Amino acid sequence: MDIPQDPAEILDDDVGHIPDTLPLILVDDQVVFPKTVSPLHLRGQQEIQLLNDVTIGNRLLALATLRPAHGDTAGPEDAHEVGCVGRVLQLQHMPDGSVNVAIQALQRCRILGRTQREPYPIVRVRLIEDETGNPELLKPIVATVKHMMSRLIQLSPNIPDTAGAIVAGIEDPGFLADLIAANLGVAIKEKQKLLATLDQKQRLERIIYLLAREVEMLEVSEKIQNDVRNSIDESQREYFLRQQLKAIKQELGEGDDDQPAVREYREKIEEAGLSAEAQKEALREIDRLTKMNEASAEYHVITSFLDWLIELPWGKTTEDRLDLDAAEKILDQDHYGLHKVKRRILEYLAVRKLKKDAIGPILCFVGPPGVGKTSLGQSIARALERKFVRMSLGGMRDEAEIRGHR
Repeated sequence: MDIPQDPAEILDDDVGHIPDTLPLILVDDQVVFPKTVSPLHLRGQQEIQLLNDVTIGNRLLALATLRPAHGDTAGPEDAHEVGCVGRVLQLQHMPDGSVNVAIQALQRCRILGRTQREPYPIVRVRLIEDETGNPELLKPIVATVKHMMSRLIQLSPNIPDTAGAIVAGIEDPGFLADLIAANLGVAIKEKQKLLATLDQKQRLERIIYLLAREVEMLEVSEKIQNDVRNSIDESQREYFLRQQLKAIKQELGEGDDDQPAVREYREKIEEAGLSAEAQKEALREIDRLTKMNEASAEYHVITSFLDWLIELPWGKTTEDRLDLDAAEKILDQDHYGLHKVKRRILEYLAVRKLKKDAIGPILCFVGPPGVGKTSLGQSIARALERKFVRMSLGGMRDEAEIRGHR
């Protein structure tokens, strides 16, 4: 957390001497809150000249956050009205011409308008005071904010543990809200809304909502991580126990390495008559099964693949009957018309007859339901004396179904 060592002493001497006009630095990616220290890295020549002039003067300037979707030549009119008056604590010139600057924000201010454009913008400012309200009503809200912030520090790996002591020691409700707002990982728009909220009670209540959201997200994330870790630990424990049990059985000479299901798959693969390449792949998957827990999801994926592989008709073929006259007769019997389609089918069969070892193209029939695509396939199968199988590949919708939903 970026806070000064003694925030209670910041305003006493400085605020009373703040002039009505100040040079303005426009910040694009952060919102600066009172009584916090903000490091900035600046490259613009206007900004560098501004900082050089301010450093040899009273070291005071105004800071305002740019609105979204501003242009490349942004000016005070592109920034939010509410910003902060700040004091330059440290300025460091870098070898590449840029500067690193640490600015201590002093108090909220309202940007009233520009009085000078060159060499850098100078604006009129008016200091804004917090609306404190009833201190007794703020005590339970402050206690809630500190409790929730303590919980957030416990859950977040990015917040140091020492931040808890810092937050617990803050008595000023407005500073407490500003410090937490400056360090919360929320959007720039949300931070600017908090900066513009002058009522301390409203600001603290908004902080409670944001803290609750952050805490809930971290708690859910922690629960998910614990569940995953426990699941992995349990799975690994079962695997090691099974491996130990297998080693004990081997020492005792009881059984072999394979589980009954694995032995059954090996037997089926041997009997299925797979090609050499398919058999090599199947045996590789079976070897993976022997090293896997039966409760794991991947185990069932592999068994499903092996079941599908075994059920394929490896080595079972039928001799095609390439009789064009018989095929033409069957096509004419089964279908009236469709002359172009039937002629294309006969051409396909004629090529197969002339060159039986050729890898022929796949015939594809396209059209709406009811025009004869399936029956043409059945006729071709009957002409070739092959078995006809109708298989749905999924991922397609019937045109009649589509029309029915219009």
